[in-house]
Amino acid sequence: QLQLVESGGGLVQPGGSLRLSCAASRFTLDDYAIGWFRQAPGKEREGVSCISRSGGRTKYADSVKGRFTIFRDVAKRTVFLQMNSLKPEDTAVYYCAADPAVQVACMMRPLVYDSWGQGTQVTVSS
Repeated sequence: QLQLVESGGGLVQPGGSLRLSCAASRFTLDDYAIGWFRQAPGKEREGVSCISRSGGRTKYADSVKGRFTIFRDVAKRTVFLQMNSLKPEDTAVYYCAADPAVQVACMMRPLVYDSWGQGTQVTVSS
C-alpha cells in the first residue's frame, strides 16, 4: 500500500483557485490509478477526479468539469488537483487515494481504492 499525504488546502474566496497535492511514498506510471475524493459534513464521500495508471485517461465529476484538472508528476511522486473557479459547494475535506487494480480507466467509486491519505480541508467562503 502507498502512503499518501494531501496538502494545499485552505480558505479561499468564491472564484478563487487552489492546487492540492497528493504526495506518495512511491509510484510509477503503471503502478496505481489515483483518485481525488471529497467529503462535506453530513454527506457521503464522493469522487471528484481520477487519473488512470497509464496517466492517459482522466475522469471528472460533472460538478467540477471545466474547473478542476488532475495531473501528476511521477518523478516527484505527486498527483495534483488544480481547482479553479471555486464555489462554496466545493467546501469539503479532500482526499487522494490509490487503486492498484489493472484497469484502462480509473474509477470514481471510493470503495475500489485501497490506500488513502488523511485529507486536507478546502473551505470556499467570502
